[in-house]
Amino acid sequence: MRPPLEPMLAKAQTTVPAEAGVWSYEPKWDGFRALVFRSGDDVVLLSRSGKDLARYFPEVLDSVRDELAPRCVLDGEIVVPREIAGRTRLDWESLSQRIHPAQSRVRMLSEQTPAHFIGFDALALGDTSLMKEPFRRRREALSEAVHEKQWCHVTRTTEDPALGATWLEQFEGAGLDGVIAKRLDGPYLPGKREMIKVKHHRDADCVAIGYRIHKSGEGIGSILLGLHREDGELQMVGGAASFTAKARLKLLADLEPLRIGDDLRDGEPSRWNSAADKRWIPVRPERVCEVAYDQMEGNTENGRRFRHAVKFLRWRPDRDPQSCTFDQLDAPLNYDLYDVLEGSSSEVAGNGS
Repeated sequence: MRPPLEPMLAKAQTTVPAEAGVWSYEPKWDGFRALVFRSGDDVVLLSRSGKDLARYFPEVLDSVRDELAPRCVLDGEIVVPREIAGRTRLDWESLSQRIHPAQSRVRMLSEQTPAHFIGFDALALGDTSLMKEPFRRRREALSEAVHEKQWCHVTRTTEDPALGATWLEQFEGAGLDGVIAKRLDGPYLPGKREMIKVKHHRDADCVAIGYRIHKSGEGIGSILLGLHREDGELQMVGGAASFTAKARLKLLADLEPLRIGDDLRDGEPSRWNSAADKRWIPVRPERVCEVAYDQMEGNTENGRRFRHAVKFLRWRPDRDPQSCTFDQLDAPLNYDLYDVLEGSSSEVAGNGS
């Protein structure tokens, strides 16, 4: 099995699936997704979008050669654990700093804050492809593939739905991101959203498509966000705002180099403040950010947008802008309005007041 290969993906859900004997549950690691291809001393590290991660994590290459089976393909996550306030937890800031053009800085950080590889699936072991095998078998192969456990690890799993739900809350304090559920009898399907992810908040990866200057005239007031429709077009879906004064200046420094000439575009008038200046500055759609949101509005893809301003969480240098699509969004549960209201549907429908 040779690269490139798309990883299997997850779709969002608000609760941990509870069918006993159907699912395997594991922590959702907050790092960079990575596919590891090892054939002897030849090691390839690929990101979710197919980007070569090897130059950013030289110590992971060494760990893979020392601690994994001589020939294997594993799916997992690159993370950086650090001791913070007396406890070891995942440190996203240290991890994201590794995506840097200067090799000397990458080497320095690899020594100061070395990364670990957390394996959670096995796609091949030796000369045998495992992608059509059920996850039960792939999980066994994963344990066989990870020999040492100093820098390369195998994630914990359970088949107990109650324990999986407990992990959702329990592991948050260690910097983990939620819980993943995989079908025990399911094959590995590259590029397909066959897993379930339950996170501590609703989030989305969006493309930064522009910004507005803060009303004070200093720094960014809001970042305008886009998602790709099925036809490939980038659609504006809302904005992130409410930054601190320090963050406003930092975000402007991040986005200003991507500005498209002196272009200034008109925006929709505000529903709440007709005097607000809604003009915005477009940027090249090259940066991806993770945002937290509460709800979407609109019934069709072309009309869907965030109902309220969203919260900017962080830049995602490991994400490809083309991967920011609507299908990553949490699908609300189908629930009839009449089941929420007291009284029968006929009573509600017949009330003309």
